[in-house]
Formats: sequence, structure tokens, C-alpha cells
Amino acid sequence: MKVLTFDIEEWFHILDEPSTKTEKQWENYESRIHLNVDRILELLETKKQKATFFCLGWIAKKYPEVIRKIDDMGYEIATHSNLHQLVYEQTREEFKTDLENSIKLIEDITGKKIRVYRAPGFSIKEENKWAFEVLIENGIEVDCSIFPAERSHGGFPDFGTAEPALIKVNGKYVKEFPINFQHMFGKKLIFSGGGYFRFLPYWYLKRAFGSSSYVMTYFHPRDFDPKQPMIENLPLHRKFKSYYGLKGAFSKLEKLLCSFDFTDVRTAVDTTDWQKAKIMTL
Repeated sequence: MKVLTFDIEEWFHILDEPSTKTEKQWENYESRIHLNVDRILELLETKKQKATFFCLGWIAKKYPEVIRKIDDMGYEIATHSNLHQLVYEQTREEFKTDLENSIKLIEDITGKKIRVYRAPGFSIKEENKWAFEVLIENGIEVDCSIFPAERSHGGFPDFGTAEPALIKVNGKYVKEFPINFQHMFGKKLIFSGGGYFRFLPYWYLKRAFGSSSYVMTYFHPRDFDPKQPMIENLPLHRKFKSYYGLKGAFSKLEKLLCSFDFTDVRTAVDTTDWQKAKIMTL
């Protein structure tokens, strides 16, 4: 099972950077969302591939036509929060409000219930696992927020599995599709999205995708946009992580879509044998 997903956010939605943190600051940057989303949609249509789009409520509010186009083309739409803030920096009430706002903004456009969520930066961790209670309270049935490895922000290395699992919270369940990894030199190597995907050579990616029975991808429109401006305030190591490999990333994606069949989250839910899934009680 290889699941294809895209986090629909602007190129300047970079986490852990003071100059790109707030909604007011975002007004200082040019928009590139239409160009980048259209390019992804054209590729998916050409390759006849399913995908799930995790959309920001902010995008739905500012550019409803982007959400409407994705929906009209038949792709699954999920929420990626409203204002793209790290969950562990929010109180429970702030997280609840942000989630509710994102769901309403997207549902008002599509007329369809939002049942799937992914946290910005995979920022549900051990210390803020209360977020799953809030997700359940707001009708979220499927989560894709767990990053079962160390990470500069987010990360849940003690989650214990990198395969579809059931998260049990107060007697209720959320279906979880975590990020996958491969073991290399005793470490967990992530390869299926973001900067990891851009950094790794295609020969390795093809081998990793081919040898993995389960892959959860997470791409962003900015991952395929070599002409995007540079956030000048970023430290040197963040610039490398944010901008390395932009020129070749779209070609890598094209090749992968030719080599493997991908599906979306809703199909993955329907084809997973949840009776055999591991239950994680949090």
C-alpha cells in the first residue's frame, strides 16, 4: 500500500521561523499556490493517480477556488489545520478552535464532511497526545500526524509502529496512518516526503518505495517549485533543508508515479484489515 498525499499550503508556510509565523506576516509574501497546485493536478490527471489533499483552512478562506478545483476533480480533501501552527505550541482550547475553523471553512466549500487530519510538522507528540481526544470530539476518524522518529519539530519516536494502527482514546478509536521509515545503520531513515525526498537520489527512492509494503507520502507544493523566493531570515542549515533539491523533485515524483501505483487515504482505510491492526492506547 502506497498512499499519495499533498499538504496544501503556501511556499512561505515554514515552521519554526519567526518571520513566517503569523497570518499578518503572510501578507508580505507573494502567492504561488495556484501555479503549484495546478502543476500537481495536471500530473495526477495525466498519470491517473488518486491522492488525498490536506488543506489549510487559511487556503480555503483566501483561495476557495483552489479547494473547489481539487474537489471538483474528485480528489479526497482533508484538513491540515487552519493557521498552520505547531500543535505542541497550542493550548487544548487553541487547538480545538483552530481545528473547528479549518473544518468549517473547507466543508462550506465542498459540502462534504471532513474526516481526515494531519498536524502541521507532524507536531502531535507524547506530551500533547490529548490532541486525539479533540480530533475525536470533532468528528475526525482518520489521522496522519504520527512521525515515529526523532524530528526537529514534532516526532513521536516511541509510538512503536510505522504501519496503519488504531489509536484508542477513552474507549474510542482513531485510524492512524503514520509516516513510514527504513532502518539504516541503526537509525530510522525517512524517505517519503518533504526535504528527505528532495535530498535523496532517485535510485534510492525507487528502491525504498519498491521494498516497502506500506508508504505514506507527504509532499508540499513548494517541494516542486524551484522559482520560489528565499526566506532571507532562515539560518543556513534551514535554507539547505528548505531549498535543496527543488529543481529535481518534480521529475522524481513523475518517475515514481510511472513506477508504482498509489492510492488515497479513503481507499487505504477501506482496504486495511483493521481487525489485525495494532492497537495503541494513549
